[in-house]
Order: sequence, then C-alpha cells, then structure tokens
Amino acid sequence: MNLPDQPATFRPPTPAERPWWWKLIDGTGEEARVPEEYDHQRFASQADAESWVGEVWAELAAAGVDAVTLFEHDREVYGPMSLSA
Repeated sequence: MNLPDQPATFRPPTPAERPWWWKLIDGTGEEARVPEEYDHQRFASQADAESWVGEVWAELAAAGVDAVTLFEHDREVYGPMSLSA
C-alpha cells in the first residue's frame, strides 16, 4: 500500500525548503561540536538565519564556537564571522 507524502507540517523540512545554514567553527578552524539544539539548524531565508545567530551567539560562543560562516545550500555567502564580544 502506497501512502501519500506527508504534509510539510508533519515532516522535517527538506534542504530545498530551508537552504540557509551556519557552519559553526571552533578555535582550530574545524567544525565545532555543539549541543544538539544548535547543531544542523536550517532556515528558510537569510533573514531567519541571521536572526537566529543574533539570538544565540552568546550560547554558541559558550559552547566553543569561535566563528560562523553562512551558507545557502553549498554556496558560502559570508564568513567566517567572529563571535567574540
């Protein structure tokens, strides 16, 4: 029996639906290991991504993130941007 695809409200959004994401970088220049709530966040727009990092930058810094780089799909938009106060 084939079931229809789940509506967007019942499944996680696809990368095509949320193409914006931050690469979280530690002090060695590698991808930072962060708590799950901050890891692999994706956003529908650049404004949403920038708003999110503006709200949680202090928590990211406390978790060991030194800088962030913004991507749209696999295209680097800008960064790295330091999270130092």
